[in-house]
Amino acid sequence: MDRRILITASLFGAIAVMLGAFGAHGLRNVLDAGSIEIWTKGVEYQFYHTFALLFLAQLKSREAGQGKFINLAYVFFTFGILLFSGSLYLLATRSITNNGFVNYIGPVTPIGGLLLILGWLSLLLAALKSK
Repeated sequence: MDRRILITASLFGAIAVMLGAFGAHGLRNVLDAGSIEIWTKGVEYQFYHTFALLFLAQLKSREAGQGKFINLAYVFFTFGILLFSGSLYLLATRSITNNGFVNYIGPVTPIGGLLLILGWLSLLLAALKSK
């Protein structure tokens, strides 16, 4: 099992639970339904890709020949979570944070999504390379 990937997945998982609870209890009465939906989508995708990271941690220990693609998937998933989910959290809370820069981060979300897709494609390449 790859320790670095497992630590990253554990942190992302714990943060996702905290952010999910915060959205359900702390933001429910503060944000409109559309913003809550955006927040929830961020948590949802963070969880999906946390599980993908857990899978990578297991997979990396099994076959050394796949290491390059698994490392790429790790990087893509990690930065994809940060950009995709992170930008959704900021966009969802822009009405209460009053940060002007949030209006300009719209393009960050699809870049994060692209990184998540590249993570899955890297995992595909690792699978194709396996024996």
